[in-house]
Amino acid sequence: QVQLVESGGGLVQAGGSLRLSCAASGRYAMGWFRQAPGQEREFVAAITGLGINTYYADSVKGRFTISRDNAKNTVYLQMNKLKPDDTAVYYCAADRFPVSRSASYFTNLTTWDYWGQGTQVTVSS
Repeated sequence: QVQLVESGGGLVQAGGSLRLSCAASGRYAMGWFRQAPGQEREFVAAITGLGINTYYADSVKGRFTISRDNAKNTVYLQMNKLKPDDTAVYYCAADRFPVSRSASYFTNLTTWDYWGQGTQVTVSS
């Protein structure tokens, strides 16, 4: 059973920064998704198991950075220049056995086998 534990959410003013962490029980391809109230869960970023490939939603490119420390089995999402539209519950996800390296594979919700409990990020204007 894969376990994922997120941390690092909180309240920040627009233009500020936060770093989310997701501790996993092993080394997997990892992703971050978010879900705002009344909206569907959407892809934010993903990283392959060795950290060689990364993928981002257009809405966060240039502002968010996904990275990983495989010695700690932890994935990070550094979020800079935050906007009120970034307000959501952020979830990390794991894919144990990726079958593709295409962006469309990682942006698909059904790709991901395991999910964390979510952490709230609130950006005030």
